[in-house]
Amino acid sequence: MDHLSGLDAAFLYLETPEMPMHVGSLHLYELPAGYEGDFVTDVRRHIAQRLHLAPVFRRKLLNMPFELANPVWVLDEDVDIEYHIRNTVLPVPGSREQLDRLVGRLHSSLIDRSRPLWEFYIIEGLQTPADAPAGTRHVGFYAKVHHASLDGASGVVLANAMLDISPMPREVRAARHRRTPSPDTYGIAELAGASLRHSAQQVVKLGRALPTLARTAAQLLRPAPGAAALDGDGGAARARLKAPMQWFGPRTALSANVTNQRVFASVSIPLAEAKRIAKAHGASLNEVVLAICSGALRRHLGEAHDLPDEPLLAAVPVSLREAGNTQMNTQASMMRISLASDVADPLERLRAIHAASAAAKSLTSSVKSVLPTDFPSLGAPWLISGLASLYGRSRLADRLPPLANVTISNVPGSPVPLYLAGARMLTYYPASIVVHGVALNITVESYAGSLDFGLTACRRALPDLAHLAHDMLVAHRELLATVKDDASSPGVAPAAHAPTAKRPARTAAPRKSGTKAAPNAQAKSKVNAKATGAAKPRKLKAGAARRAAAA
Repeated sequence: MDHLSGLDAAFLYLETPEMPMHVGSLHLYELPAGYEGDFVTDVRRHIAQRLHLAPVFRRKLLNMPFELANPVWVLDEDVDIEYHIRNTVLPVPGSREQLDRLVGRLHSSLIDRSRPLWEFYIIEGLQTPADAPAGTRHVGFYAKVHHASLDGASGVVLANAMLDISPMPREVRAARHRRTPSPDTYGIAELAGASLRHSAQQVVKLGRALPTLARTAAQLLRPAPGAAALDGDGGAARARLKAPMQWFGPRTALSANVTNQRVFASVSIPLAEAKRIAKAHGASLNEVVLAICSGALRRHLGEAHDLPDEPLLAAVPVSLREAGNTQMNTQASMMRISLASDVADPLERLRAIHAASAAAKSLTSSVKSVLPTDFPSLGAPWLISGLASLYGRSRLADRLPPLANVTISNVPGSPVPLYLAGARMLTYYPASIVVHGVALNITVESYAGSLDFGLTACRRALPDLAHLAHDMLVAHRELLATVKDDASSPGVAPAAHAPTAKRPARTAAPRKSGTKAAPNAQAKSKVNAKATGAAKPRKLKAGAARRAAAA
């Protein structure tokens, strides 16, 4: 029997209607010029021929008797392709804003656990841009898969099974017929015995690892590193950048109990420009992504008078997957990094994030080899599910200091264009999980020369998510402006500039008084979403107004 690991099963137990535990992605596909077929039918046929290439397509859950232990994966011999691959049509005019809103609604609903844990949606009626090649048209493709089945790295493996590197799909060998036991053949006694044996093995492994795990826990429970180790010329801001270690993040509107309503926004940045920033300042690409997110959050929260004096903390997933490991499960942990959101200057903020990231990586690298992804499961379904439900209903997230303010993840994707059933993929926007206390998740996928940002949030906590997406473009341009133009530098591509777009008018209410306002800037790029929601701003106190003006 293929038992779920403790980490994979935890995503099942933590799931509630308010906290769906699936990950997803939004893609735009360009159909070939002159295409007259039925794309929905073509995709269903294409995927049906490849179900055997990725276990996630055909495996489903079988619960243990009385849910005493983790479920097991069993093979579904009769996958209903029409159920798993659905189609819908956008209303006229079929704008990108409508597409993002639809993805937010689709991402809000739970996946049926009685079937394999995946759903695909082909979205037609999308407006084709004026600059698209003649005769082509665009369709949307939204996919969601339960996090118990895979993480970001194994999601790339799933994509490789589905997609091709040329318009002509590659030849795929038919699945070999294997006799596998039906779920109906497992008796209660057999399942109970298997769960007890598996739990006993987990206890033995945990007992052997306890001394090392105790030391690891002591290190991981330390507060998040600040920027005391700042390198380079910090200038006048050096004293402020030497922030103390942070046990918790500051409270903002994002530190709240989440509802079951999601909102989604997408935005793209040229990968060459991000690499150019990283190379110019001796930072990593991931640190540039963090700096872009930090600058956007500083601007966004500042305009809402909700920017705290303490720096925001980001929860950043860390892969525990060894090179060459393609197992369809979750192998990841988490580290916390200061976003230096209290630093006004974009370059100084990037330097502070670089220092904080280096300290966090040093800590994580020393312990990640012993971090467990499996642990005893006897009684875990009852215990973890009960605690998750109690935490949500008690609304403790509205009162407790948050361990992090935002989740930020960066997943490397394909550097070359990919194709699905002959259609060319244009974008790869991830959609992810938000939880009580951390109402915003920003996940980035690099794809074919672009950094595609997918922003997922609780609608009540952040109804104006499209404004934040636009603010990310502003933050990126601010960082790009710190790079000296040098077209002769080896390996540095000239910056590509997107058409100028006006930022949507923001009418959301200020959420907190007495905090700093973020610096204003103009964006020169394209935003993919339009925010909704309006409220009446409230007047700042005199002291808060002076501090906002000083900032």
